[in-house]
Amino acid sequence: MTAALIWLVAGLVLVVAEVLSGEFVLLMLGGGALIAAGAAALGVGVLPSALIFGGASVLLLLAVRPALRRRLTRALDSTAMHSDALVGKDAVVISRVDGDGGRVKIDGEVWSAKAYDHSQVIEPGRRVTVVDISGATALVLADT
Repeated sequence: MTAALIWLVAGLVLVVAEVLSGEFVLLMLGGGALIAAGAAALGVGVLPSALIFGGASVLLLLAVRPALRRRLTRALDSTAMHSDALVGKDAVVISRVDGDGGRVKIDGEVWSAKAYDHSQVIEPGRRVTVVDISGATALVLADT
């Protein structure tokens, strides 16, 4: 039972350490250790449980890790990040916006803004659409 406890602790430590790395290697090794803990709890000896750990870890690294990485990459690629996520959102003008500047509120946050169409002057209270983000300035167009 001592071997099972050691494998269990090692598995949990590896799974927790995965949070820091994010590469899924430690997670797969932790999975192998947890499988070895189960085998040791069933009465398998130390050497066989070490072999089970090695085999399970290699299998998880070669079969499960690539699928997890693909799935994570696909999910992250389809999600707009940071300021790109603001393009297309509605905003409310809180300080007159023209070609030189102004302020808008986007999702509860105040942003500096400029009119996308430099000849346009947008008064406070009007709804606008974020067309682009340039640095820390939202380029907006008045809704019609």
